Amino acid sequence: MNDLRMSDSGRALYDRVKRFVAEEVDPITEQFFTMGEGREDRWSYVPGQLELLEGVKDKARAQGLWNFFLPDAESGEGLKNLDYAFIAGVLGKNPLASECMNCSAPDTGNMEVLERVGTPAQKQEWLVPLLEGKIRSAFAMTEPGHASSDARNIRTEAVLEKGEWVINGEKFYISGAGDPRCKILITMVQTNPDGPRHSQQSQILVPIDTPGVEIVGPMHVFGDDDAPHGHMHIKFNNVRVPEDNILLGEGRGFEISQLRLGPGRIHHCMRSIGVAERALDLMIRRGGSREAFGQPLALLGKNLEVISRARIDIEAMRLMVLKAAKAMDVMGNKQARVWVSMAKAYVPEIVCRIIDEAIQIHGAAGVSQWTPLSRMYANQRTLRLADGPDEVHHMVVGRNEMGNAGYKPQR
Repeated sequence: MNDLRMSDSGRALYDRVKRFVAEEVDPITEQFFTMGEGREDRWSYVPGQLELLEGVKDKARAQGLWNFFLPDAESGEGLKNLDYAFIAGVLGKNPLASECMNCSAPDTGNMEVLERVGTPAQKQEWLVPLLEGKIRSAFAMTEPGHASSDARNIRTEAVLEKGEWVINGEKFYISGAGDPRCKILITMVQTNPDGPRHSQQSQILVPIDTPGVEIVGPMHVFGDDDAPHGHMHIKFNNVRVPEDNILLGEGRGFEISQLRLGPGRIHHCMRSIGVAERALDLMIRRGGSREAFGQPLALLGKNLEVISRARIDIEAMRLMVLKAAKAMDVMGNKQARVWVSMAKAYVPEIVCRIIDEAIQIHGAAGVSQWTPLSRMYANQRTLRLADGPDEVHHMVVGRNEMGNAGYKPQR
């Protein structure tokens, strides 16, 4: 558990990824986002924009820098979670890097689910094009009318009628569903409301163009619609899909969620280390190049201490994430849950603070479109709610501590 060294193969891949980001992804990033500014249809890409991205993806695929997020999988690189934790930190520093190597959420979690529990037909139809980077996907779980941090509360209904699931309900904050390349929704539904609490839910594959799937519009994060990716409000109005679109079997939705959210939660934290590194880089550049009252901003007030604490916090977060990743490798996802929850409760909160300090040293420009900091903050603040809010993860860790001390917390 305390041996946090990368494997030799992981180290070689890490070096290749770092070089690829610097040589291929960084040079096109500003151009990609600049091209999309001012487009008439916010839920599309302008001519040439995706071609620019696909060109880099083709290079990554040709170099074997592709799908390495899947741990111990035949269809991926077969990395251990620990090795991927180091590499994801590199990906997190650039907003396009993960997608350029087909390692971006929510596709990563969806591909892992399909790879683990999909039938051969489901894999052929949906996993193969996802692994090839030809389509994108979304995970439809969160509901506006219920506390969705507890998956047992899901109330979107699916009833089996003559070989088809008929789905009715409402979801919101469905990340990625605004992208025109999004073709499939893994949808959490309630199929057996009278069954045991952990067996009431199922997960069903719903093609996004199925009649009755109504994309109402985007949910905004601090006023930003995050187009064309989007976090969409969706209604399911008598949506009909074949019976065999169910994943793993009826009543196993909660089980699939636990399988999915272990790696998914830690992937977000891994990438967040890179985000914090980027914020610190921006803070140092601004603090070292901007002057006020006769000296660089970095030397004013407690700014040197702010920079120092950011570095210390980053290294502390890195160790926590690596330990959680190693726990998953050694114990398995379920047994490592407490380690994952520690990282999930800690990392996004601290990264938010580091970004906030970077915003402060940039002054008014820090909250404007002139720096990436406001978008970085919005994304990290959202992570304190996504894949379970802070409170859920503190509950997991706190109950574990009480149990270790011989107390049985009340449920």
